[in-house]
Amino acid sequence: MSLEFVILLPILILVFVGVMDLSLMMYDKSALVAAARTAARAGTVVSVPALTTDQIAAVAASSVNASVINSGASSAPVITVTHANGTSTGNPLTVQISYVYRGLLLGSALSALTGPVSLNATAVMNYE
Repeated sequence: MSLEFVILLPILILVFVGVMDLSLMMYDKSALVAAARTAARAGTVVSVPALTTDQIAAVAASSVNASVINSGASSAPVITVTHANGTSTGNPLTVQISYVYRGLLLGSALSALTGPVSLNATAVMNYE
């Protein structure tokens, strides 16, 4: 085994693990965006009776739980559903999801130093 390989191997492993952790974080971010859009769409389509804010939040939670890669250390998402102007046609519905990503290996070590990374997603759709 060459000396150069022994010196560079820990650095290469650190870079590889960092790229994997960043990729997982980006995947979780896109999963949050999709979950917010799914919940906003479910809340704004015409249904009798209209979905309540708790039902819309449940749609978002089930979508997040089905798609986010959970390493066992991540927290539950915080879901906020607001429809400030009511539920009549043309009024906006806002679904906000906040999720604390702690990472697998490198992300959890950096979170201990810098604090946790908070991923946020917001979807706004008008009632139909």
